Amino acid sequence: MVNWVEVPDMAAVALLTCAFSSVARHNQTPASIVWLVGWVMIVLHFAAFLFLAAPGIWGYLAQLAGLSTLIWAGILFGWAAVPYRNDFSGRWIVVARLIANTLYIGLITASSPVVWMERLSAILIGAVPLAIAIKALPRVSHPLRWAVIGLNCSLSVFLLLFQQRNGNGADLALNAVLFTVYFGCCVSFWFAHRRATAGAFITIAGFLAWALVFVVAPLTQALLPLVQIESGVWNLPKYVVAAGMILLVLEDQIEHNRHLALHDHLTGLPNRRLYQDRLASTLERARRAQTRAALLVVDLDGFKQVNDTLGHHVGDLVLQQVAGQFAARVRRSDTVARTGGDEFSIILEEPTSREDAVLVGRALMQIVNEPLQLGKHTARVGASIGVAVFPDDANDMESLCIAADMRMYDVKNDSKGKDKQISPATPHSRPASQAEAGLRSAS
Repeated sequence: MVNWVEVPDMAAVALLTCAFSSVARHNQTPASIVWLVGWVMIVLHFAAFLFLAAPGIWGYLAQLAGLSTLIWAGILFGWAAVPYRNDFSGRWIVVARLIANTLYIGLITASSPVVWMERLSAILIGAVPLAIAIKALPRVSHPLRWAVIGLNCSLSVFLLLFQQRNGNGADLALNAVLFTVYFGCCVSFWFAHRRATAGAFITIAGFLAWALVFVVAPLTQALLPLVQIESGVWNLPKYVVAAGMILLVLEDQIEHNRHLALHDHLTGLPNRRLYQDRLASTLERARRAQTRAALLVVDLDGFKQVNDTLGHHVGDLVLQQVAGQFAARVRRSDTVARTGGDEFSIILEEPTSREDAVLVGRALMQIVNEPLQLGKHTARVGASIGVAVFPDDANDMESLCIAADMRMYDVKNDSKGKDKQISPATPHSRPASQAEAGLRSAS
């Protein structure tokens, strides 16, 4: 006997799952893949409930499959949101929750339940994740983990107190399990997506409504038995969550595209567009506060030879390693950008001075003078660095860039066959004396 009432809901969720898959396909992430698996579980939940009225063991198996897939989906949704899911303890906790909850559902819905087994499985729901979390405590101690563990331990206590209650004990236990799973999703998504966007708000609110269904529906039946509410009403939170997740994926894709538009695809550093915007903002702040800002232009020497002798792949590795080392050397308030093929620009925010800028330049020179270990290859590159200080060397962005570029090219041309030097720019591109520069580094 087929329960055709579930067909429209199953079809609607299946269509939403296909829509989610289509949207997530263009920018797949580990979280979106787990979300998709969760929605497939929801489709299987409705498919199993089609046969809920089947006689004998088949009806029990349909109920067990439908409830289990509903619980699995919720646990997977919550797991996808945690930041420590790649830790082995996170995987063990998920597996433990899946097994313990499925075992409990199988026992509580059986026609001849065994009391001691029900109690043992109720204890396992909270005790096993707690034991795994305690064992992994030196590596992972996240507030979200303890919030989820606390929910599961509270569920275990509730089940032990109410599962044997005469009349509705099994129903209370079942609804408590489902409420805990989906309220845990709400908490996990709140931790993972605390941002003021429509996708985050709709998804979190949807999971909260989904959890409350397992409280409000039985209360309505108990307190207002004459009020008939269509079963489809209780499925509305599922559609809200699906819409919210689609919005989250779209928001992440928009943010990713925005990042790509403003950052270099190879090194991840700001590109010339973002660099110019940050330089303009830095100079405006320095002009208002009557302070200084510095610009360093770094051109790698010998980079063409690396490409010609070791290949472009190794050249890309050189750029990535140098970019990472440069970014680690400066302050978080400063900016390191890739502004050309083998050219980097560094914006030093205030407080800074010419002496500070030269010291930073010296540190960068030391970085590029060290041999770079690139897998099986070792590469050596040098650098020519020009320094310009606002407002001493220039009063506007274009002039400051020109001053830094000219000093860099002066260093590159003057130091051929000699030691390389880092020279701060001087007005009208006047070559800096050695005393002014004060720095030399072997090429």
